[in-house]
Amino acid sequence: MLTEQHVTELLEKMKDPFLHKTFKETGGIEEILIKEEKNHVSVKLAIAKTNTAEQMQLQQEVVNGLKELGAATVGLRFSQLSEDVIKKFQPTKEEQPSLLSEDSKTKFLAIASGKGGVGKSTVTVNTAVALARLGKKVGIIDADIYGFSVPDMMGVEERPKLRGNKIIPVKRFGVQMMSMGFFVEDNSPVIWRGPRLGKMLNSFFKEVIWDDLDYLLLDLPPGTGDVALDVHNMLPSSKELIVTTPHPSAAFVAVRAGQMAIDTDHDILGVIENMSFFESKVTGEKEYVFGKGGGDKLADVLNTEVIGRMSLQQPYDEEDVFAPSVYQENHPNGKEYQKIAEKIIEEYGEK
Repeated sequence: MLTEQHVTELLEKMKDPFLHKTFKETGGIEEILIKEEKNHVSVKLAIAKTNTAEQMQLQQEVVNGLKELGAATVGLRFSQLSEDVIKKFQPTKEEQPSLLSEDSKTKFLAIASGKGGVGKSTVTVNTAVALARLGKKVGIIDADIYGFSVPDMMGVEERPKLRGNKIIPVKRFGVQMMSMGFFVEDNSPVIWRGPRLGKMLNSFFKEVIWDDLDYLLLDLPPGTGDVALDVHNMLPSSKELIVTTPHPSAAFVAVRAGQMAIDTDHDILGVIENMSFFESKVTGEKEYVFGKGGGDKLADVLNTEVIGRMSLQQPYDEEDVFAPSVYQENHPNGKEYQKIAEKIIEEYGEK
């Protein structure tokens, strides 16, 4: 039978992710309740900083640990430690400058769309992989907090690890990445309001050990809501890709996303028209399933150009390689993404 003593012994060995002291040392275990009939454990922990990526990581560790002890379900709440306790154990130095600091040499590239379902995350993932294939150090922040999909698209099953009070991003295909998807159990919905989401995004920029990135791509939420606006305002400068399909309705709403970029002094690098056509393997003929002209019309309105047109097809099947949305280098879409990556490098004045 799971007892309060068992739970206490487990939690006392765990550490506050910011102070690097055990909960026994900080006195951070505030409440333990066990409902024996349902085998449910309810825990309240006090930590140095709440509503951060580190809290989400700790939450995952606590839930997994309690379930290994035999808990059927777990309820977990967090509060903030007193200022006296925080001052007692507070680290005295910052380990790494933020990506948003004036000294940062990272170039930001936001990928936006007017609506969901047009392939914005697919464009983000494959553009990042294409840049990495060209020898660039690349990262992705999956800023689509409610509709996170980057880890699944890249076939990532591991989770980020902690080093001190910082998070080490997961890396695949030469691309580092951070996503809310790493901190949500069983694909649960994220039921958060704007301020908490803003803190999480801030953590992705300031509390992650990114490797001297050349480019950081941001997969923005579709539309022009609070999270997208927060990201635009957070970045010191950025270029932006606007993603649409050829359908007139998709292009019409994408104008708003482009206008947000302009209003926040970000440069629109170009338009990506996704799902432009389907090419028959039998006849070689192109069928324009979603119509024609949406990308060109959007580019005209935003005074830019279409820099990529993606066909409607899946990546090749590869044995022992699971990455549902990553196109191979020799795939027609993979070649198109390489051209886009070369265009990005050119636009940033690199060789």
